[in-house]
Amino acid sequence: MKIGIVTGGGDCPGLNAVIRAVAKAATKRGWETIGIIGGYQGLLAPQQFRVLDYKALDGLLVRGGTILGTANRGQFSAKTGHGETRRLPRQLLDDSKHGMEQLGIEVLVSVGGDGSLAIAQQMHEHGIPIVGVPKTIDNDLAATTMTFGFDSAVACATDALDRLHTTAESHNRVIVLEVMGRYAGWIAIYAGVAGGADVILIPEIPFSYGSICGAIQAREKLGKHFTLVVAAEGAKPAGGDFVTSGGQQQNREARLGGIGAVVAAEIEKRCGKETRVVVLGHLQRGGSPTNMDRVLCTMFGAKAVELIAAKQFGRMVAHTGTTVDSVPLLEATGQLRTVPLDSAYISTARALGISLGD
Repeated sequence: MKIGIVTGGGDCPGLNAVIRAVAKAATKRGWETIGIIGGYQGLLAPQQFRVLDYKALDGLLVRGGTILGTANRGQFSAKTGHGETRRLPRQLLDDSKHGMEQLGIEVLVSVGGDGSLAIAQQMHEHGIPIVGVPKTIDNDLAATTMTFGFDSAVACATDALDRLHTTAESHNRVIVLEVMGRYAGWIAIYAGVAGGADVILIPEIPFSYGSICGAIQAREKLGKHFTLVVAAEGAKPAGGDFVTSGGQQQNREARLGGIGAVVAAEIEKRCGKETRVVVLGHLQRGGSPTNMDRVLCTMFGAKAVELIAAKQFGRMVAHTGTTVDSVPLLEATGQLRTVPLDSAYISTARALGISLGD
C-alpha cells in the first residue's frame, strides 16, 4: 500500500514527529509513505511530494516545523472570518482525488487543526479515504482531551512569564503578556497558573478594566508593586469585540492580535502604573517539541496507521485522557473545545487569588 501524509494550517512543534511516526509505522507493515508538500495544494497538478524513506526521517523527532511545509490560506481554506465554515468547490475535491490517484496514494493522513480537518471531512464525504491527526497549539479541537503542540506552546509562554517576573518586579511595572489560542483560553490559563500570573484574561470570560485595575491596586496595598497580566489573543471586554490585526482577507480566518496593547494602554491610563506589553506571537509555534508532545505525536502517528490498516476512514485520532482512540471527523470539527467555566483550571486560579477580569 502507498499512503500520503499532508500537514495543514499553522505550524507547531511536533509535526515532524508525527510524520516520522506515520512513516515508520507504515514501513513496518511494508507500505510506502509519500509526503505532500505545501499542504493540500501539493495534491494538485503539478503535484509536489517527496518519498518518506528512512533517510528522510533522520532527526525528525526533535525538529520543529514541518519538512513538508504547510499553508493556512488560499483555495483550500475551509474557515473564514471568525470561524465560519466554507464548503470547498466540487471541482477542487475532484482534482485532489485525481492527484492522489496519479501518485498512487490509496489513503491520505491529514495532520491539522479545525480548518484542515474540516477539509478532511469534506474530502471524506467526497469519497476520499482519509484519516485525521489533531494538531493545534490552541488545544481547541473537540473530541480529544489534548492536541499536540499545546504543551510546547505552554512551555514557551511559561518560560516567558518566568523571565518577565524579574523585570516587572525590578521596575515596579505592570507587564501584559499576549499569548495565542484564538477563541479558547487554554494556553493563557495553563501558562498563567504555571507562571504565577496575577491576572489572566481568556475569551470564555469577558473582562472589565475596573476589575483588572482593582486587582492591581489590591496588590499595591499588599506591597506588591508589580503585576503580571496574561491576555489570550481572543480575550475581549464585556460588551466589546475581538481585536484583530490587519484587514480581513478573502477565504481566510480573521487574524486575532493586539488585545495586549489595548489592555496595557487602559491599565496605564486608569491605574497610573507604568505598563509594558509583550506579544509572544510565533515564538509559541517554533522550536523543538516538549517530551510530552514527542510522545503524543508518536502515539498519534502509530494510531493513524492502525486506523488505515483497519480501513477505518473518515476518523480522527483522539486522546481520551488515558489512552489513544479515534472518533469520527465530524465530531472533531463540529465545535470548538473551550475552557469550561466550572473547570478545575478556573476554580484553581480563583482559589489562588488570580483575577480573571470579571
